Amino acid sequence: MKLNGSQIFVEVLAEQGVDTLFGYPGGAVLNLYDELYRNQDRIHHYMTAHEQGACHAADGYARATGKTGVVLATSGPGATNLVTGIATAFMDSVPLVAFTGNVGTGGLGKDSFQEAYIEGITMPITKHNYTVRHIEDLAEIMREAFRIAQTGRKGPVLVDIPKDISAAVCEFTPRQKVVPEVNQNFDTGALMKCAEVLNEAERPIIYFGGGVVSADAADELRLIMEKADIPATWTLMAKGVLEDEDPLNLGLIGMHGSFASNKAIDGADVVLAVGTRFSDRVALNPAKFARRAKIIQIDIDASEVDKNVSVDCSVIGDAKIVLGALAGMLNDADHSEWRETIQQWQDMDFVPGDSETELKPHQILETICDLAGDDTVYVTDVGQHQMWAAQYLTHVKPRHFLTSGGLGTMGYGYGAAIGAQIALGRQQRVVHLTGDGSFHMNLNEGVTAVSYDLPVITVIFNNQVLGMVRQWQTLLYEKRYSSTDPHRRTDYVKLAEGFGAKGYHCETPAEFRKAFLDALDNEGPSWIECVIDKDEKVLPMIPAGATIEDIILADGMEA
Repeated sequence: MKLNGSQIFVEVLAEQGVDTLFGYPGGAVLNLYDELYRNQDRIHHYMTAHEQGACHAADGYARATGKTGVVLATSGPGATNLVTGIATAFMDSVPLVAFTGNVGTGGLGKDSFQEAYIEGITMPITKHNYTVRHIEDLAEIMREAFRIAQTGRKGPVLVDIPKDISAAVCEFTPRQKVVPEVNQNFDTGALMKCAEVLNEAERPIIYFGGGVVSADAADELRLIMEKADIPATWTLMAKGVLEDEDPLNLGLIGMHGSFASNKAIDGADVVLAVGTRFSDRVALNPAKFARRAKIIQIDIDASEVDKNVSVDCSVIGDAKIVLGALAGMLNDADHSEWRETIQQWQDMDFVPGDSETELKPHQILETICDLAGDDTVYVTDVGQHQMWAAQYLTHVKPRHFLTSGGLGTMGYGYGAAIGAQIALGRQQRVVHLTGDGSFHMNLNEGVTAVSYDLPVITVIFNNQVLGMVRQWQTLLYEKRYSSTDPHRRTDYVKLAEGFGAKGYHCETPAEFRKAFLDALDNEGPSWIECVIDKDEKVLPMIPAGATIEDIILADGMEA
């Protein structure tokens, strides 16, 4: 049958199982939007306040469900407004397909109105990207984009569709939904060598990251931990894989990880690294990271092996498949002596003090966990509140902690929370945690939450400064507070009401508990401002480039 490009666009989306699309219209995509209008019963379009918010919403949708997120933007500034969102997804290996419009093929390269070479701009931050120059290629390019986004190490793909392509006509043949390719192969000999190393270990540690979540490998990981009696520590991207009360769960590792987890890595004789890339926020001093250990790395991406830290043996493959095979090669073990040593380090971990008269970050998070329920999805922005959330949120499940780990995108949270709420439906609670600095980046998406009557609860940790930067200036720059106090006078309650949301102002634990309980009953979005001290710090902290010997456990104090 013959269809025009816009019809092909909608048919392939439906064919690939897409029923939710985030975007913002404009001249170059009017043909696509006209066809979306005709197919509102098949594909639901959600319009955000800004294209960046749409991209973060598609990202949040993808992280919460494991499906591919889809975003659509017009040419020029519409397309370039997606860049931060695409880079965020790229750094965290999130499956996403971004469609952009462009000027007609005859106007490409001529500085036409609202033209941007988005293929070139996004080349370093996508797995692959395309400009469709022939209508006959559109359907297959779209299918290939969905395949690439979900195959191997997941990530974003961009498809640029010039306006004349969206109007041109060609023969269209429906196809089956693309099934992502899962590589079942791995080097069995290399894995046997890794198993031998683990079986001989006396002080083993598992260090894992977001790749375990992407591969849905939590069960296989837990099986190995229990069978071989190996404690584990995790990166920011992997929060929720292990239950908080699991005795083998050592907690977060790295710059703001626990003393015990960082000390255990330093004292281990074998480290099994799974789905993680030894980033500079974990291996702060690569030359001294796990310096006493043999390091085993399991990753789907061969380029990650030996990139930041040299390893002793490695296996390239899907984490779920490789861990499942590894479990069958490991001996039942008892490392009780090693765990007792770790317990001594756990007794030295930083414990924040409570207050009944002022709001403390850990108490805010404990109250949320107490009231929100075990199935709550938490979405953070970037900064101090993000680290506090990683440290103190409990009862978090896989895909229930969404955050920008690699790019560290302030302003990520509201769009991602909207995407997650739309993906999961009103029956599941989504709580957006943010700081006043991050919130000001993209608070415009409050209008989106209101427009679609989404019950997202936004909790604003307001210390009236750029808290993480100020913390570094306090500890490392002799309190030279350069440009970290923006002197803002935002009234969050009035602003929320102006948008059509419900706002609260809290200064004590009792006020916050009352406000959060009330917000849980709201059918629309809520903003809860929590006033905290500007000198609250995220502790422990290991400064960049330092080691466990330099860990800061209290203001001005090292271990």
